[in-house]
Amino acid sequence: MQFELNADQQALAESLARLLDDHYGFEQRRAIAASDAGWSAAAWGQLAEMGVTALGIPEAFGGLGGGAVDRLPVMQAFGRALLLEPYLASSVLATTAVLSAGSEAQKDGLLPTLASGALRMAWAHEEAQARHDPMWVQTRATCHAGQWRLQGAKSLVLHAAAASRFVVSARMHGEPGDATGLALFLVHAADAPLRSYRLVDDTPAGELIFDGAPAEPLGDAGDHARAATAIHTTLAAGAAAVCADMVGTMETAFALTTAYVNTRKQFGRLIGEYQALRHRVAEMAVALEMARSMSIAAAVAADDPASDSAATDLPRAKLAIGRHARALCQQAIQSHGGIGMTEEYAVGHCLRRIHVLDQLFGDVDAQAARLARL
Repeated sequence: MQFELNADQQALAESLARLLDDHYGFEQRRAIAASDAGWSAAAWGQLAEMGVTALGIPEAFGGLGGGAVDRLPVMQAFGRALLLEPYLASSVLATTAVLSAGSEAQKDGLLPTLASGALRMAWAHEEAQARHDPMWVQTRATCHAGQWRLQGAKSLVLHAAAASRFVVSARMHGEPGDATGLALFLVHAADAPLRSYRLVDDTPAGELIFDGAPAEPLGDAGDHARAATAIHTTLAAGAAAVCADMVGTMETAFALTTAYVNTRKQFGRLIGEYQALRHRVAEMAVALEMARSMSIAAAVAADDPASDSAATDLPRAKLAIGRHARALCQQAIQSHGGIGMTEEYAVGHCLRRIHVLDQLFGDVDAQAARLARL
C-alpha cells in the first residue's frame, strides 16, 4: 500500500524521533521501568509540550485534530522506543471514548486538559472472562435516587495507577455478550480500589474493583446504541494504534539484528556473510514491509469504522501483523543467540512487547475467529 506523510506529519515524526533518541534510549527506558511509577512524568511532559497528546482531539477543544492515520507515525516511533508512557491508555482509548459518547459539557470539561496532557484517563473495559469478546461485560450499573453506582471488576486496565479518572463500560440490562444494554461511565480513581501490576513488557496495568462505586454517565446512559458504537470506535482506534506500535517494535528488532550480524564475527567471518543468516534477514525484511502496509490499512479502517471494509480490514491487519511481528522477533532473538535472551539487551524486550500488543483487543486466534464469522 502506497502511503506518504504530509508535511505536518513528517515534521512531527522527525521531531518526535529526535526527542526519543535523545531522552528515551534503552538504558533510560530500563531506569523508567525500574521506577515505582513505571513511566516518566518528565517524558510525558515533553510529549505534551510537543503536541502529541493533542492529536485526535478537535481544534475546538484545544487539540490538533486528526485521527488514527495522523497517529500512525507517532505510534510507530513509540514502538521503536518501547515507550512506557500512558499514551495508548489516555490519549487514544479514553480520549476516543469521550469524543464518541460524551455530552458537549463533558467534552468541554475533559478534552482540553486531555489535549494538554494535564489530565490522564484510562479505559476500563476488559473483563477476566471476556476472552476477547468486545461485548462481554458483566459489570452492572444501577441508579438509586439519581445516583449511579457500579458493581463488578475490570482487568487489564492499562496505566490505571497513572489515571485520575476512568471510562468504564457497564451493563444496565441483558446478559454478558449481548450487544445491547451497555453504557459508559466516568469514575474517579479515588472511588475504585486498584490492584496494580506490570505486564511482561513492563507496562503498568491494574485491576479495578467496583463495589457500589459512584459513577457519572458518559453521555446519555439510556442511549445504548451510541454506547455500543463508542465501544467499537474506541476498540478500533486502539487496535490501529497497537498495529502501528508493533511495526515500530519490529523496526527496532530488525535494526538490532542487521547491526549484530554485520559486526559479529565467527571463525574469522562476519556471521552476516553466511547464506542461512542472509536468508533469515531477508525474510525479516519482507515481514516488516508486509506489516507496514497492514498498519496503514488498520489506521484507515479505524478512521472510518462504519465502512463496509472496516469490519474485515482491522481484524485482517491485526492478524497479519501479529503473526509477522512474532515471527520477526523470534528470528531476531535466534540470530543473536544467547545474548538475545538477556535482560540487558533490547531485542528480547521487543518480543515481550509484541506478546503484550498481540493480546490487546484480540490476539491472532481471536482475529482469525472474527474473520471466519464474517
